[in-house]
Amino acid sequence: MIDESVVPAAWPALGPLIMRLSASRLTVERGGRIVLSNLSFSLDAGGSLTVTGPNGAGKSTLLRALAGLLPFSGGAISCTPLSSGTLAEEAHYVGHADALKNLLTVAENLEFLAATLDAGHGGIPVETALALFGLSHAANLPVAYLSAGQKRRAALARLLVAWRPLWLLDEPSTALDAASQARMAKIMAAHLTRGGMIVAATHAKLGLPGQELRLGALA
Repeated sequence: MIDESVVPAAWPALGPLIMRLSASRLTVERGGRIVLSNLSFSLDAGGSLTVTGPNGAGKSTLLRALAGLLPFSGGAISCTPLSSGTLAEEAHYVGHADALKNLLTVAENLEFLAATLDAGHGGIPVETALALFGLSHAANLPVAYLSAGQKRRAALARLLVAWRPLWLLDEPSTALDAASQARMAKIMAAHLTRGGMIVAATHAKLGLPGQELRLGALA
């Protein structure tokens, strides 16, 4: 089990915070069909939104749209305070795919991301992130040699090497054993304690303390 005191102590001073995220009457279309319609929610710093619902209800679609991977066809999103960037630039997105390079080592994958995302603003060293996810022993292994659970932990470790106030997590507990789920729960709690935000789509219990948004099945 991870020491609860380790995560806050490991993280340096924060980068910019989103104090409030508001979404009003969001609509997303795919292939000419409305997937999400008139969806509204708001989050304050330190808040979480757990998105639930049956397969096909639009959970992944919502996260992908918030991450800037799909366009909104209606509605508005506002962030306070306003920044010069986009919402997608203030967010980490972890989808169903682990998005790791199989021929690179675990450490090399995280080092590349840290360099790309300017990790100096609130991120932690790669070796610390790997330790928090129980992957120190696998740091120099090519990702191709990892188990499904180890790959998922490596993908989630990317959340820590560069600061982003908003985490968009699609089924984050997939392939994780009970011990790894407990690690992730404590890391998510620490992120919220620092004033971060989490929007997570899930079928499983994540233990997030905030709001729940249940999406209905599509007609």
